[in-house]
This record gives sequence, structure tokens and C-alpha cells, in this order.
Amino acid sequence: QVRLVGSGGGLVQPGGSLSLSCVVSGTNFRIGAMGWFRQAPGKEQETVAQVAERGHITYTDAVRGRFTITRDNDKNTVVLLMNNLKPEDTAVYTCFATEIHEDYGHTNYWGQGTQVTVSS
Repeated sequence: QVRLVGSGGGLVQPGGSLSLSCVVSGTNFRIGAMGWFRQAPGKEQETVAQVAERGHITYTDAVRGRFTITRDNDKNTVVLLMNNLKPEDTAVYTCFATEIHEDYGHTNYWGQGTQVTVSS
């Protein structure tokens, strides 16, 4: 059974930093993209950052230059380092991963979510 365990959320003041980590286990297929999405009350779900299996990285405009995503393919781990946090970054952050199925495409999986609160 595929499981994603995310951690690292918490309360931080504006301008501070947090590091989120996600470990994927129970996979029977090759992992493709890994990343994080977030959702806050009244806002659309937003993919914050993702990294493809071979290293291509995408950030949403709101976090570009402040967040850094990395992955370790051997450990099936993805980390999101969030610097210069703003109140607007407050949301539930959820890690996701895709499995590559040659016969029917990609399957998406996600974790339980971790709360990030940026407030003074």
C-alpha cells in the first residue's frame, strides 16, 4: 500500500523558514514527479513546487525565489525548504507523488497534510 508521510509544518513568524519533508513507501512502480501542493480557506488548491524524476523543477510564481524543492530518488524523499515566509503562505501543505504505469498512465498519491501558519 502506497503511503506518503509528510512532516515539518508549524508556526513561524513572517520572514522565517520551515523545511517540509515527505517520505514515500510501499510503491510497486517507478516514481515520477514528486512535490507539494497547498490549500488555504477560500483559496484554490495550488501546486507549490514539483520536481520530475530526472530533475526538472517547477515553482508557482508566488514562491519562486523563496522556496527550494529537492528529492532523493534512492530514498523516495522530497524536501521543501521554505524561506522568507509570508502570511499568505499559511495553508495546509500536502506532499504528492506519481507512479508511472506503462499500461494506463500515471497514478497520483498524496499524504495527510501538514499545517503551516505564518503569523506574528
